[in-house]
Amino acid sequence: MSLESQENTRTRSQYMIDKSWSTSYRTCRRCVMDSSDPDISFDAEGVCNHCHSYDAGLQRIVVANGANPRRLEALIRRVKHAGRNSEYDCIIGVSGGVDSSYVAHLTKTLGLRALAVHLDNGWDSELAVQNIERLLTQLDIELYTEVLDWEEFRDLQVAFLCASTPDSEVPTDHAIAAVLFRVATDLKVHYVFSGCNARTESHLPRAWSQGFLDWGYIRNVNRRFGMRPLMSYPHLTLVDLLKSRIFINSIDILNYISYSMQEACLRLEREYSWRPYESKHHESIYTRFYQEFLLPRKFGFDKRRMHYSSLICAGEMSRDQAIELLVRTATADKQLQEDYEYVFKKLSLTEAEWAAILNAPPRRYEDFASRVILVLRRVWHIVRSVNRYVASRPASGRSSVAEDRAADPAKKEDLSPECDREG
Repeated sequence: MSLESQENTRTRSQYMIDKSWSTSYRTCRRCVMDSSDPDISFDAEGVCNHCHSYDAGLQRIVVANGANPRRLEALIRRVKHAGRNSEYDCIIGVSGGVDSSYVAHLTKTLGLRALAVHLDNGWDSELAVQNIERLLTQLDIELYTEVLDWEEFRDLQVAFLCASTPDSEVPTDHAIAAVLFRVATDLKVHYVFSGCNARTESHLPRAWSQGFLDWGYIRNVNRRFGMRPLMSYPHLTLVDLLKSRIFINSIDILNYISYSMQEACLRLEREYSWRPYESKHHESIYTRFYQEFLLPRKFGFDKRRMHYSSLICAGEMSRDQAIELLVRTATADKQLQEDYEYVFKKLSLTEAEWAAILNAPPRRYEDFASRVILVLRRVWHIVRSVNRYVASRPASGRSSVAEDRAADPAKKEDLSPECDREG
């Protein structure tokens, strides 16, 4: 089965999205986000809401931490103190990608005893496996690998494809979060470090993917489209989520330094013989196929836009460079054809089933989401709106947030942004 034979299925769904979500096509004048994001908005100068959110998040998160070495020093002291009676100070997730690899390098540099955790969902590229092995061997960091039941996970991935939402990576992302929480809990480790960072991962359209922590969403999709129960699949219930917020500190450690993805790549290559990928998240064969073929052809999304846009705002890529890269695919035609054939065969799909998946009208997370999560989300939006209103009022007699934090540097914070967590 060839990619060319699927071109007719591409046009129907993509044109439908273009017409229903965007009456007039626009692109941000600062980055390359466009109206393929149905929720995008522009100011009078043509700059999108994602860029404004980026600036605000960078000021709130990165400048507050990265520009103040004492914040990092205080964090490391707390981590070491919390881990004084445990075998490890922190848990780190590793995929072989640049961000998680640099986190491994950073924890060793900071003198922390880290346990690396990797989720094997059956889609690791050979390069990702090599990168993980080279890096952790040289850093002398122990690795724990969670191997998913392939038949069970394959059925869940197919169920998400049949559900026709743009969230095909949710089963992987949720399992990663669940395994990290379980390992940290079992080993009595109170800190989990992630590679998420505000500088290179802040342009995140909600319509392109959401719900990775919603176990009800996953369960609803599997009940409707799956062929087997989820018996061994790692998952987080609402109670687990509450426990993780109380007992586990999830830290986006890269926000505590002046992180540059380009400099990180060069350092990893030079010191550990780590090798880069064609594009972000290409350490997973399925993610590479999903981003390069499925999302553009079925949903009209090109996730490179959000990756490049954050790099533009970070000063690591020019807008002209991004536009030039968007004209061509990140994956060579031959490689994309090989990925297509590999995914088609590995998922055990028939041509009729695959055609039905590509031709099914796109649906949204809200069509299958847990009602409890949707209610909590509404409550959260209300609380956040009230907090913003209160914060905007004159602070008569009140100390500033900066003063409060300076007075109590060990005060627990929630500075973590949303994160592009695929693969």
